[in-house]
Amino acid sequence: MLYAATTPADKRARLRQRLAAGETLLFPGAFNPLSARLIQDKGFDGVYVSGAVLSADLGLPDIGLTTLTEVAGRSQQIARMTDLPALVDVDTGFGEPMNVARTVQALEDAGVAGLHIEDQVNPKRCGHLDGKQVVDDATATRRVRAAVDARRDPNLLIMARTDIRAVAGLDAATDRARALVDAGADAIFPEALQDLAEFAAVAAAVDVPVLANMTEFGKSELFTVEELRDAGVALVIFPVSLLRLAMGAAERGLDTLRRDGTLRAEVGSMQHRARLYELVDYAGYNRFDTDIFNFTVRTD
Repeated sequence: MLYAATTPADKRARLRQRLAAGETLLFPGAFNPLSARLIQDKGFDGVYVSGAVLSADLGLPDIGLTTLTEVAGRSQQIARMTDLPALVDVDTGFGEPMNVARTVQALEDAGVAGLHIEDQVNPKRCGHLDGKQVVDDATATRRVRAAVDARRDPNLLIMARTDIRAVAGLDAATDRARALVDAGADAIFPEALQDLAEFAAVAAAVDVPVLANMTEFGKSELFTVEELRDAGVALVIFPVSLLRLAMGAAERGLDTLRRDGTLRAEVGSMQHRARLYELVDYAGYNRFDTDIFNFTVRTD
C-alpha cells in the first residue's frame, strides 16, 4: 500500500550486487508511476526514467528543455512506487560541474538507484539524431568527477554516457569510455552503437558494466537480450517503448471514437478495471480503512 517497502539504500545495494554478479539486467522505461508498478509486476530487474519520455510527456522535444526540478520530481514519483532500482537520465547534469553535483544530490534524495550523465554539449539533443556535438575529454571527465564526489551513498550508481561514437567513430568511443571510467564512472553507456561487435569492443575496453540502449527507430538495431549478453552487455534499457505502445493504443482508440462514436470495439484491448485495482492495491487501502475506522459514531 502507498509506496514501496524497500528503501533506496537497499535498492542501490541490490543493484550493485547483481551487476557484480555478472547478470544482464532489463530496465524498461516507465512513463509514469503506475507503469513502474506494472514493470515490477511483470518481473523485470529495474525501471528506467528516460529524459526523452519526460520531455515528450510535457509536450516538448528532447533537446535539453527540461529542468532538474522536473526530472527529480518525476523520478521520485516513479522510484518510490516500486521495489525495483530506478536508473535516471539526467542529460548533461543541467549545467557546469557544480550543477552536476547538485543534480546528483537531488536525485539521490529522490530515491533513485543510479543515474547517467552524458558528454554532449549544452543544450543536448536526442542521442539518435544526427548533428550531435560532444565536449572534450577534460570537460566530460570533470562532469563525472563532480558527480562521483557529490554522492553521499557510495552505492549510488554513477554511469557515464558517451555520444562520441556518432561524432568521431568507435575508437574515439572506447578511448572516451576508458577516460570516463578513470574519472570514477561505475558503468558506461555508449550511445548509438552500430552493431554487436561495437558493443563487444566497448565492453572489452573497460572493466565496468556496459549498458545497451534498445530504443525503437534509432541508430542501433534491436538486438535480443541474448545477443547483447553474449556481447558483454550488463544492462539493457527500453527507454521509450512503453510510451510508444501506450500512445499508439491511445491514437487508435481516439480514431475509433471519432469514426464510430463509441469505444465498444476497443473495450477488449483495454486494461480492465479489476486489473487497475490490482496494480494500485485497492484491497490494501480498503483493509487499512477497516482497521482504522473501526468505531461506530453514536447518534444519541
